[in-house]
Amino acid sequence: MKQTYSIKELAREFAVTPRTLRFYEDQGLVSPGRRGTTRVYTDRDRTRLKLALRGRRLGLSVEECKEIIDMYDPARPRNPRQLLRLCEKIREHRAALLDKVRDIEATLNAMDEVERRCLEELLAAAA
Repeated sequence: MKQTYSIKELAREFAVTPRTLRFYEDQGLVSPGRRGTTRVYTDRDRTRLKLALRGRRLGLSVEECKEIIDMYDPARPRNPRQLLRLCEKIREHRAALLDKVRDIEATLNAMDEVERRCLEELLAAAA
């Protein structure tokens, strides 16, 4: 028997807002059924949401998450194509983060230099 979840239950479990769940529905990541006007999420929706949120924490866009999640084939749970695509995206995002780290380090070094010069000027002026 399949477990079902309400929007409130999933929102609470994953610490997201119902609006976030509706956004993921609009993006095609989850596709809850309806019981009247109430959304009914399945185990599949729950798993897809969990994977999407994990992907977002890794820096993937919603579109990238959807692309990779949609590659899943229950007949081939360890789909090499899907895993290689995920690794490729992780490498891309890691490289972008490392570039940002280098930019931040350069900015911090520039700030240190400007601050050092200002302090030297202040000391020279006070002498």
